[in-house]
Amino acid sequence: MSRAPELKRAALDGIELAYWDWPGAGPPLLFVHATGFHGRCWDQIVRHFPGRRAIAPDMRGHGRSPKPDPPYHWMSFGRDLARLIRALDLREAFGIGHSMGGHSLIGAAAELPPETFTSLLLVDPTVFTRERYGTPARDASFIARRRNVFESPAKMYERFAGRLPFSRWNPDVLRDYCEFGLVERGDHYVLACPPEIERSIYGHSTEADADLHPLLAFIRQPVTVIRGGILPSEEVFNLDSSPTDPALANAFAHGRDVFLEGRSHYIPMETPELVAEYVQGMSTAPLVADIN
Repeated sequence: MSRAPELKRAALDGIELAYWDWPGAGPPLLFVHATGFHGRCWDQIVRHFPGRRAIAPDMRGHGRSPKPDPPYHWMSFGRDLARLIRALDLREAFGIGHSMGGHSLIGAAAELPPETFTSLLLVDPTVFTRERYGTPARDASFIARRRNVFESPAKMYERFAGRLPFSRWNPDVLRDYCEFGLVERGDHYVLACPPEIERSIYGHSTEADADLHPLLAFIRQPVTVIRGGILPSEEVFNLDSSPTDPALANAFAHGRDVFLEGRSHYIPMETPELVAEYVQGMSTAPLVADIN
């Protein structure tokens, strides 16, 4: 049975971040979404953990959180997440992040005390190879041309269900994406992550300050990195391809690499049950003793 989360807000330094809170017991599951998405994209994974507390923020510029004008720099997301975790006094949490959410989790984990997280699951995180940082980002101008106005979430679902990459998604995930990925504006709806914000996020993804590699060795918790199997192209910005440094897991003190051949970047959307299995595994596996 699905549980309905409560939409809450936390006043942080300079921003009031929205987050979805599923009531429950035990160490919390903290889910962090990708660029252009929102916290409710995790619903079909959370449902596998009845009775367990789960938290999923809408990151700045997304969902029900405020949308400051661009630019959007990547380290700001990790700082926001760290501030939210402090505000909620989370400890021994299991962190699960997809794409930008994985980047944000790494940034937060490096900033916070080691007891904050028990382990991390990074699903195709946007952490490029070191040589990519400090170079121009791939052209994301097409993002600004996204359709921004819809009659309703149902019409958005109807439009997307037969189109790639959405036609490969679990239908329930796509419904959640549409229902909570729009905000009402009078007699119509607009994207909860405006195209100009999404474009700015992609446009700043390779700036030098977004490079997390110097921080990775300081994260002592067990980290599982799941990588999609579609390799990126040097010429074309393909959102289906994996942005993850193939050697990322090796940079952590206790890293594990999982390569899913043939899978696209949208692993939680296409196979939520598979991600739920990895979440279950990380929350029941024996802990690595040295996390200090």
